Amino acid sequence: MDEQTPSVLTQLPSWLLTQSATHAQRIVGEAFAAGGARGYHFRLLATLVEFGPASQAALGRRSCIDRSDVVAALNELEADGYVERSPDPDDGRRNIITITPSGRRRYKRLTTLATRAQDEIFAALSPADRNRLTTLLGRLLAQHQ
Repeated sequence: MDEQTPSVLTQLPSWLLTQSATHAQRIVGEAFAAGGARGYHFRLLATLVEFGPASQAALGRRSCIDRSDVVAALNELEADGYVERSPDPDDGRRNIITITPSGRRRYKRLTTLATRAQDEIFAALSPADRNRLTTLLGRLLAQHQ
């Protein structure tokens, strides 16, 4: 850490988490940008792969993306042929989003980019430390959701 950073800050887990998150967001963003994508694309494709076709609203909730951002990202994914929209047979006002075979291939490529970014972000940690950190962060997140 910078020698000019007050020690009281470097002893606050919340400050360390915020600083680390800033660097992690930059590294992940750069990795996806190098692959011509954004984090929202990965999150939406991952949600479709794991849970199957869904409404735009359900995708937003499951991937923790604001509704307006979901629409914009889905427009981009649809334009590139990674997802398809079709009317919901139960409610004509909604669309159901389905991942295409091309979208599944895109998801695999983005997963590789995300994995590389994780390796860069957490290079200072052993695999056991990374697993422990993931567990701890998951507990923190669950507490606040």
